[in-house]
Amino acid sequence: MAEIGFYHLTVTPLERALPKLLERTMQAGRRAVVLAASEERVQALNGMLWTYEDGSWLPHGSARDGEAAEQPIWLTATEERPNGADYLFLTDGAASAALSDWERVFDLFDGRDDAAVTAARIRWKLARDAGHTLTYWRQTDRGGWEKAG
Repeated sequence: MAEIGFYHLTVTPLERALPKLLERTMQAGRRAVVLAASEERVQALNGMLWTYEDGSWLPHGSARDGEAAEQPIWLTATEERPNGADYLFLTDGAASAALSDWERVFDLFDGRDDAAVTAARIRWKLARDAGHTLTYWRQTDRGGWEKAG
């Protein structure tokens, strides 16, 4: 079973929160797959990870870049793990049918979008019913995270 963290974005958008979580993943020496809702979103995230903050850089790639096995962070719109990652980041309401295959899953959802919150609640219930270990994280006023509940 996977450890699944639900990350409720209320202060900063995904484009600000995701790079910080990926930085922590890299600092821990782990590899990640970021699953987005579409190929267009993959390309937008790909560009954003190059420019999200002055002086910061996250090694990453997508199918357009190739060399999947060499990429510590792999961006995709399909369920795949070509870089041997243990961590899965779900964005834009993306869901995985193979949650148990991952050590950790990060489900990031927009708390300012009622439909996204409702969908996250459904994913929570399905993951709980499947026996996964769940945690709920909410953003602090400064954009950090606090474990809730």
